[in-house]
Amino acid sequence: MAIEPDTLAVGLTLPQYRVRAKPPAEPHENKIHDEEVARQLGFKAALVPGVNVYAWMTRPVVEALGAEWLERGSFSVRFARPIYYGEEATVTGGVSARTDDSVTIEASALNSAGEVCATATFGLSSGVPVNAPDLSAYPRAPLPAERPPVSRELLAGLSVLGTPELDLDKATALGFLVRFSESLPIYSAASAPAHPAIYLDQANRAVDRNVRVSPWIHVESHGEHLSVARVGERLATRAKIARLWERKGHEFVELDLLLVASGSRPVASIRHTAIYTLRQAA
Repeated sequence: MAIEPDTLAVGLTLPQYRVRAKPPAEPHENKIHDEEVARQLGFKAALVPGVNVYAWMTRPVVEALGAEWLERGSFSVRFARPIYYGEEATVTGGVSARTDDSVTIEASALNSAGEVCATATFGLSSGVPVNAPDLSAYPRAPLPAERPPVSRELLAGLSVLGTPELDLDKATALGFLVRFSESLPIYSAASAPAHPAIYLDQANRAVDRNVRVSPWIHVESHGEHLSVARVGERLATRAKIARLWERKGHEFVELDLLLVASGSRPVASIRHTAIYTLRQAA
């Protein structure tokens, strides 16, 4: 149950959430999540996916704002440093702004040393709903039969990316909840809403289902919920490349994505940034 809106005053501190990620049972295609490769690249251990960290950061937000945020909330998350498998992470958050028709929550994810590893801003407004993007501006496209190796030249030549699709059946939805260590009752109710971190997971699939890329790192995501996907629906991720650039030897890509449920209903509009070629792996 969400916190009563009248209690969400500026300065309110939300309950801390502590969680620890277990290494996946199956090998991960992105070798940044592999112990040996991560150490070769200068990390202490295998990195927990940013999608998992984002999932943890949404927990106090959903506890505070409930289904309304899942249906029409906004989010902005940036990952500054890694959290490693096996270490305890702590999510902290609080209300940073409040008006008669909106509330803003700032959250951070800290590693076991107390260092801030990710920051996020979550918003909810009761004002005029965000206009959904035009579906025709985000055409569907087939995924490649064989994924080519990623390169700047290849990505620059792709006007539209192939469209990954996900059947969000009960088993699949439960698998994500297990992966995210998520136990909030809202996700197990009848016609349960999809966990919002699934949207960022599918944004990642818009990258690695179109090109062969490893190791690579999710950097940040910003977006709006336009409706809510529910268990039993089919979720399609329509994507195009918004920007490509190089910084300090890393190659970055920013995707412009629209997630669509059941063929026609916009669910989320997202800008998704990743390093697709790391300096150390070039």
